[in-house]
Amino acid sequence: MTDPDCLFCKIVSKDVPAQLVLDRDDVLAFRDVNPQAPTHVLVIPKQHVASLEAVPDDGGQLLASLVAACNEVAREDGVAGAYRLVTNIGRGAGQSVDHLHLHVLGGRGMTWPPG
Repeated sequence: MTDPDCLFCKIVSKDVPAQLVLDRDDVLAFRDVNPQAPTHVLVIPKQHVASLEAVPDDGGQLLASLVAACNEVAREDGVAGAYRLVTNIGRGAGQSVDHLHLHVLGGRGMTWPPG
């Protein structure tokens, strides 16, 4: 299922171009257009899910696919062992696109607490 008004669904359908990093049956990864680190890749499910909070109770396989894709992106980009995964839930937390996405950030030192 896709949302015709969703930017990330349009990337999945190839209606909006993106610099793809990984393309699997259920997951897509592409470079962020406003990178916050040398490696900044967004990993999304191809099916429309609004946020991590909206993953159904039986969504374990979806989450496993997302995490596996993040790990592969980190290996391919040379940041395995030193990267951060971030997901925002809702506008108040900084979610700007209502489609579940994980940010893979690496290639520079990370501070705590984040933003």
